[in-house]
Amino acid sequence: MSFNHFDDKGNAVMVDMSGKEPTLRTAVAAALVRMKPETLGAVLEGRTAKGGVFAVACLAGIAAAKRTPDLIPLAHPLAIHHAAIEFFPDAGTGEVRVESRVKAFERTGVEMEAMISVSIAALTIYDMCKGMDKGITIDTVELLSKEGGKSGPWKREGR
Repeated sequence: MSFNHFDDKGNAVMVDMSGKEPTLRTAVAAALVRMKPETLGAVLEGRTAKGGVFAVACLAGIAAAKRTPDLIPLAHPLAIHHAAIEFFPDAGTGEVRVESRVKAFERTGVEMEAMISVSIAALTIYDMCKGMDKGITIDTVELLSKEGGKSGPWKREGR
């Protein structure tokens, strides 16, 4: 079986991006964190043992975007020009929608950076709240949109 990420000797290789022209690349990803409404209430009121949950999760998500090639073996190291995390809590349901937006002027897209970023931000929320709520779940990690590059813009339908 032959994959395009292996050379003729079976060694793993990165996709060759050297012939591509850099363009502005943007990607937006989201994750849904579900917890007890009282746990989210404690987060929103600043009553958690580990401190400001969203502030720490934001920093973790931004740092993760910059470290993507350390986690995904064939991801290219990119000069990230912008990374942002937003939180959309629903106190009634205990759900927090986490969104990550990543931008770079590069030869390849930033979809993986956005996906890693939102995943780590969501996991950080879990870590900071697990003492209060072991049943927290992280659902629906997904790419919402991307722009730039030869394939052009893409947007998830229904979002």
